[in-house]
Amino acid sequence: MQLMPITDSMFLLMESREHPMHVGGLQLFTKPDGAGDDYVESIYRDLIERAEVARLFRKRPMSPVNTLGQAFWAEDTELDISYHVRRSALPTPGRIRELLELTSRWHGTLLDRHRPLWETHFVEGLSDNRFAIYTKVHHALLDGVSALRLMQNALSDDPSARDMRAPWELRPGKKRPKTGGGSLLQRVTGLAGDFAGFGPTAVRALTEAAREHSVPLPMQAPRTMFNVSIGGARRFAAQSWPIESFRRIGKATNTTVNDVVLATCSGALRDYLIEHRALPDASLTAMVPVSLRSSEAAADGGNAIGAILCDLATNEQDPARRLARIAASMSGGKKLFAGLSPLQILLLSALNVSPLGLSPIPGVADHTRPAFNLVISNVPGPKGPTYFNGARLDGVYPASICLDGQAVNITLTSNNDMLDFGITGCRNSVPHLQRMLLHLDTALSELTAAAGIS
Repeated sequence: MQLMPITDSMFLLMESREHPMHVGGLQLFTKPDGAGDDYVESIYRDLIERAEVARLFRKRPMSPVNTLGQAFWAEDTELDISYHVRRSALPTPGRIRELLELTSRWHGTLLDRHRPLWETHFVEGLSDNRFAIYTKVHHALLDGVSALRLMQNALSDDPSARDMRAPWELRPGKKRPKTGGGSLLQRVTGLAGDFAGFGPTAVRALTEAAREHSVPLPMQAPRTMFNVSIGGARRFAAQSWPIESFRRIGKATNTTVNDVVLATCSGALRDYLIEHRALPDASLTAMVPVSLRSSEAAADGGNAIGAILCDLATNEQDPARRLARIAASMSGGKKLFAGLSPLQILLLSALNVSPLGLSPIPGVADHTRPAFNLVISNVPGPKGPTYFNGARLDGVYPASICLDGQAVNITLTSNNDMLDFGITGCRNSVPHLQRMLLHLDTALSELTAAAGIS
């Protein structure tokens, strides 16, 4: 039995049929030259037979049926690996469209709390010599950054490497650098200092945010068609763009790649809302997660995420001015975190997202202003070509969480020379979600032209 940190248990407590609280990811692979029809099956069988599952992936709530049981982890000592790792096939003609429809259905179903909270699906039947792997993991077990880092650990930059371990498998012991140096008394004293200093820190941050009009405050976002009560079914859309396109715009405008990503999303959201005659006069606000986790800590699981609120400038028609406003807002948000400890950043971030805790109360999401309009998250991925048992990784498309008042989520990850976007939406509240991809493409072209790039 292991005590569950409150940052983890809250994801279990918030979960309902309408609000699955898992993060997911769809990986698209091209088989190696000469791979036979049994290539995917042979990988699957080998992984099932090895079944060396790491302790993190054996954890389940101590008792799924009461609140106390959701405050402690138990270890599943008789894990049924064939339940968690499955084979599926697409119907003909095996297009990406069919793959995304299948992913949408999987992403809208709850994980079984009587078992460790994760599933992996090997998907065959794709055209063009490809296959896919969809994985979902409960947010109580892993945050998205940790999940992606574990996925990367299962890949190799060597296309000839075989017999590679899956993300859920045990790995040879690694000596990790010591963290939290000093005596127990020193560490406790440090934490006490963090808590004691948080009150003045929060006041200072809120005062600066109010003074800097570019930094939004919680509960100031306008109501939109995204900020309503949602159902449990999901839609999932995904597409990739060259990261160089974003870099060139950033270089020409003296902004960051992430600023350009946010401006591209802003343009797409603006066009989508105009298309539905639902664009508010006030600008939308995005919550932008910031990882507080070191690269060595991914395998420990849990959650370590800060949150910046960003003005998306959706009420600005000119794409260049929209980008400038977004860059100023992100710069102001980062300044609020300057000089703070990770714990203080986490506490300050909690002020930004805490209104979401009221969203499960009937009527709150439909009759109050949202804390922010949506989450847009950019997670670093592989920096070069990578392979899984010889198969080249072509795409990594994150699938995230929707909540009452938060009917759409945009998450992307870098993959070699591409940015892979995954958009998750409530099937009832966000119609024709796939059109968001067309609007992203249009917004990127408009920013390219505005930056004077031919």
